[in-house]
Amino acid sequence: MKPRGLEQVELFLSDSVVGMKTALAKTYPQAHFQHCLVHVMRNICAKVRVEDREATMNEFKQIHQQANKVAAIDVLHAFYTKWNKSYNHVIRNLKDIEPDLLVFYNHPKQIRASICSTNMIESFNNVIKRKAKPKAEFPTEQSLDTFIGIQAMSYNDRYFNRIHKGFGQVRDTLESYFD
Repeated sequence: MKPRGLEQVELFLSDSVVGMKTALAKTYPQAHFQHCLVHVMRNICAKVRVEDREATMNEFKQIHQQANKVAAIDVLHAFYTKWNKSYNHVIRNLKDIEPDLLVFYNHPKQIRASICSTNMIESFNNVIKRKAKPKAEFPTEQSLDTFIGIQAMSYNDRYFNRIHKGFGQVRDTLESYFD
C-alpha cells in the first residue's frame, strides 16, 4: 500500500492473518493493530464444547459492550478466571493477543462498534468477489491489481458522500490523528 501512496495508518483491523502484525509494524510502525472481535469469537466457539458455547459467547460479548477500557479489561480478566480451568489453551491464546484486543477503546465511543470488527472490510471484499467471479481468471497479476483498484475507486465514488455510523460526529477528532 505504501507504493500506492498510503502514507499513514492509524488503526489496522485484522482477522488474525498470520504475520500481518509483523508486516504492518515494518511498514507503518506508528499504526495500532486491532484483532477483529467477531473472528476471535469464532475461534473461541470452534474450541469450546457445544454446551459451553452460548455461555462463553455471551460473556465474551460483554467485553466490547463496556463503557471504557478499564471496565473491559476487568470483564476480560473475569472471563479468563472463569474459563481457564476448562479451556486453558483458549485463554492462553487470548492472553497472547490481549494488547491488540481492546485497541478500539482508544478511539471515540461513536465509532467503536464499527472498528472492533471487519464487517465493513468484508462487505467490500464480497463486492470484489462477486464482480471477479464472471472473469474466472486474470492473465497477469497486474491485471488483477488493476481490477481491484478500479473496484475500490468505484466503491469509493459510490459511497463518497455517505458517512458510516458515528464517523461524522467525530470527523474533527479523527482528522486530528493525521496532523
